[in-house]
Amino acid sequence: MFSMYKTQMEAAKHGEITKEIALVAQKEKLEPEILRQRVACGSVCIPANVNHTALSAEGVGQGLRTKINVNLGISGDCKDYSVEMQKVDMAIRFGAEAIMDLSNYGKTNTFRQELIAKSPAMIGTVPMYDAIGYLEKDLLDISAQDFLRVVEAHAKEGVDFMTIHAGINKRAVEAFRRSRRRMNIVSRGGSLLFAWMAMTGNENPFYEYYDDVLDILREYDVTISLGDALRPGCIDDSSDAGQISELIELGALTERAWAKDVQVMVEGPGHMAMNEIAANMQMEKRLCHNAPFYVLGPLVTDVAPGYDHITSAIGGAIAAASGADFLCYVTPAEHLRLPDLADVKEGIIATKIAAHAADIAKGLPGARDWDNQMSDARHKTDWDEMFRLAIDGEKARAYFESTPPADRHTCSMCGKMCAVRTTNMILEGKEVKFCTEK
Repeated sequence: MFSMYKTQMEAAKHGEITKEIALVAQKEKLEPEILRQRVACGSVCIPANVNHTALSAEGVGQGLRTKINVNLGISGDCKDYSVEMQKVDMAIRFGAEAIMDLSNYGKTNTFRQELIAKSPAMIGTVPMYDAIGYLEKDLLDISAQDFLRVVEAHAKEGVDFMTIHAGINKRAVEAFRRSRRRMNIVSRGGSLLFAWMAMTGNENPFYEYYDDVLDILREYDVTISLGDALRPGCIDDSSDAGQISELIELGALTERAWAKDVQVMVEGPGHMAMNEIAANMQMEKRLCHNAPFYVLGPLVTDVAPGYDHITSAIGGAIAAASGADFLCYVTPAEHLRLPDLADVKEGIIATKIAAHAADIAKGLPGARDWDNQMSDARHKTDWDEMFRLAIDGEKARAYFESTPPADRHTCSMCGKMCAVRTTNMILEGKEVKFCTEK
């Protein structure tokens, strides 16, 4: 179906149910008209660049399943694109709805074009990361218009959503400087913009020329993911003046984007103690007009390097249950190195667990069905069905078969004393024996 409108939001505002809205409604078991209304008001976005022809559209936002994102990409120390493509294959296999290419070394467009050509998952980027390599200029030599050139290049290639750190303007920087943080700025893109602003004396180019950025994004229907440059990088910095002042700016930028029919996600913390998470989710929804919220973690403690997929999954489950719509995965390698394939898998699984647990807590229609099917299989001790239903069936099967039980109707931990087996036998009118049973 051909649409006469530029973006999903514009079409929805004019009453049109696009093919992407229809597909997402089918996936979510939602009436298309209800979804259209949510896209029109901005509480749901469907990142779908007109040039991403391999995309299987997904929605992010109010009343939808919690989605997850997988970060990958090369750095100056790890330059093997073939490994990154293996990570792409893994992300798709385990059902990640989004993949962000965060490459920050050399000419990245060849990899990105291959990624967009093959990926049914939506693709995101952070143009600020790519600016130095793309333009082959030092940070101080890059002009405001140069930054916009990189945004346009990514949009033309087919990127579905872009993290744009437009909220770290001079007002937000003043609040940050006053707050005297323990960890300062930990956002890579935010730190680069902060440095550029400090060295040039200029306003943030993505804020100063925000309307020009929106015009580019509208042309290709790229969703803007408003980056939180001042997100807390340790729990001691969470909910401070810098973070909140930037969030206020993001709320105003959200409305400006919607006025131009550009879809919006808002990005959030970061590191944050568990008792602050729910309030932060509610504050974002209030200040940013119920725009979809995309969070990194939050990581609920700072003392677990090597296990931050767990600290992140704890925070992500609380965040999503409290209103966040989109979780960025964190791997065990966070803070330590570029993740390898094993790290990527651990990060995906931990984040999928958090997302699904949150959907159950939110009472999302059908969310419990998967768990009920697993319970039925366990009740029948149907191992093959359990492995089929498991998030990671290969790992579950490997554990079971590593110490095989004498009786396949049990596992090697409880053996014939399996509670399920005992209860089933009694309810079936059988006698339970251990010493004399052959």
